[in-house]
Amino acid sequence: MRILVVGDIHGKPGRRILRAVVPRLRKAHGAAIVIANGENAAGGAGITRDVIAEILDSGVDAVTGGNHTWHNREAYEVLDAEPRLLRPANYPAGAPGRGAAVIEANGARVGVLNLQGRIFMQSLDDPFQIARVEAERLRAETPVVIVDFHAEATSEKIALGWYLDGRVSAVIGTHTHVQTADERVLPEGTAYISDVGMTGPRDGVIGMEREGIIERFLTQLPVRFTVAAGVAQLNAVALDVDEATGRARGITRIQEFEEP
Repeated sequence: MRILVVGDIHGKPGRRILRAVVPRLRKAHGAAIVIANGENAAGGAGITRDVIAEILDSGVDAVTGGNHTWHNREAYEVLDAEPRLLRPANYPAGAPGRGAAVIEANGARVGVLNLQGRIFMQSLDDPFQIARVEAERLRAETPVVIVDFHAEATSEKIALGWYLDGRVSAVIGTHTHVQTADERVLPEGTAYISDVGMTGPRDGVIGMEREGIIERFLTQLPVRFTVAAGVAQLNAVALDVDEATGRARGITRIQEFEEP
């Protein structure tokens, strides 16, 4: 089974290149299911009803989230209403939505688990313990389980990759918006990358206009950030997974750019 995992969709530029490129990538890699992180898809922070509909209409089968999922209050209702939209599973009980789901598309069944790290981020429930419980629950329904670990610290991401090696098909890091070059299949069959990267403006600072970001660093004063304009990029990974065992056979980094 081939699965495409797309990096954080950032604002309108990210949605634009997503719609333009995903159908071609899906065909080129023979992907049965496409998963994308959408926590910054609406104006560079958050998700809305219209934006999630646009992403799904672009050929994405499951949308994961992160700490910015909650930026728009509208997301609370959308999380409860749309089963293909996830938020990190280690938020406290009672949070809107769900953190894991089995996604069915093109005859394939894939478990998707969304988690959020705790280093340099909010103090949530333990992602390691929840990951193990949720992975076992999903594997009772399908051997193929993909984890989006939305975390800041590379050490935390790598540790979770090793912790889940052999328990899930892939641990894909998100949040930093910078694609890393450490993709590999771990010894027990779990594909891993520290960060899949960003789908959004290439020439900003992790998706935002660089002038405002630089001003913030220079002055340390509050600055309103806006989504950058210009050429968009799409970062993703293509996974090759044995659908009978759930073991990954390969992981390939993908970078696509709009024409200037």
